[in-house]
Amino acid sequence: MTPFFRGHGKRSDLARRLISLEMSDVIEEKIKNYRTAPFDARFPNTNQTRNCFQNYLDFHRCNKALSAKDQDVAPCDWYQRVYKSLCPLSWVAKWDDQIEAGSFPGKI
Repeated sequence: MTPFFRGHGKRSDLARRLISLEMSDVIEEKIKNYRTAPFDARFPNTNQTRNCFQNYLDFHRCNKALSAKDQDVAPCDWYQRVYKSLCPLSWVAKWDDQIEAGSFPGKI
């Protein structure tokens, strides 16, 4: 612990409370701004694997298309938010590695 927290005085208790309040404010803000993937009629089933992969592809296609035209890629953030909500992190990491290696199976 830092020297500020050593001991059991009022100062260390106050510091702990302040940090706790700041952390709870950050968590509340994250929860307030949290958005998950909306319903997509193309993928009505419970298994969302295809939806995950399609949004990953759409994000990279969107980035590629808008970057080629020197346009802002901010509209692509929606696809990224959706695939990050649906896809396991290990899949995304694997796909990112495959894109870098040039062995990604999808057409981007």
